[in-house]
Amino acid sequence: MKRSLSTIANKSSAFFQTVGEYLRLLLNIVYWCKEAFKNTGSIIKQMAHIGVDTLPIASVMAFFVGMVLALHSGYQFAKFGAEEWIGRLVGLSMVKELGPVLTGLLLAGRVGSSMAAEIGTMKVSNELDALRTLRINPVRYLAMPRFLASLIMLPVLVLYADVVGIAGGALTAATYVNLEPSVYFDSLFKTLTFSDIFEGLIKAAFFGAVVALTGCYKGFKTTGGARGVGKATTSSVVLSFLIIMILDYVITRILV
Repeated sequence: MKRSLSTIANKSSAFFQTVGEYLRLLLNIVYWCKEAFKNTGSIIKQMAHIGVDTLPIASVMAFFVGMVLALHSGYQFAKFGAEEWIGRLVGLSMVKELGPVLTGLLLAGRVGSSMAAEIGTMKVSNELDALRTLRINPVRYLAMPRFLASLIMLPVLVLYADVVGIAGGALTAATYVNLEPSVYFDSLFKTLTFSDIFEGLIKAAFFGAVVALTGCYKGFKTTGGARGVGKATTSSVVLSFLIIMILDYVITRILV
């Protein structure tokens, strides 16, 4: 009994310590955002890495997600002669939920893991200590540009993914249930509102911040050489996934 209570206490203490360190890193990044205009080169470089380099895989993901949505909904709606609802379902699903969440998870796996691996490698090879020796703050130099770039680029990626997914749904609706594109888009535009788009973009901004913050946090906490870098990369992706799913519910609950 005492051993169980001790284990629970230790795990609880470790959890709250991690939360505190996570939030402290966030506050440090926000503080160093005042130096953003002095680091525009680094920010733009990260924006290109996060946004432009992610476009191919984001395109494939969004296009086939939209096609699958139209395929399933078309099969069900066709039973009741309500094929014109396909556009509404695909549009709202992509804009409010699947676009932000799936793109956020994609970014966590592709970009968040690379952030953790890059900073973690610098940590175990003592490059972070070298930066401090040169009076360069690692949070300002490494974390802040990645945080701002991710915060900016994920909403842009989500808008792009929404458009591609809706286009994929239109193609499937036209070829599978013979729904005219004009009917598909007319149904979509009658249903979709600016508040729906805004909700998706709010989620995307939060998810982008989570991906960068988690990747940087795990990188700064890396220990144990190459094996530690691998563990930091894996835990960064897992933690980002969990936080994104929790935030998705919280934001949806607030905005509904």
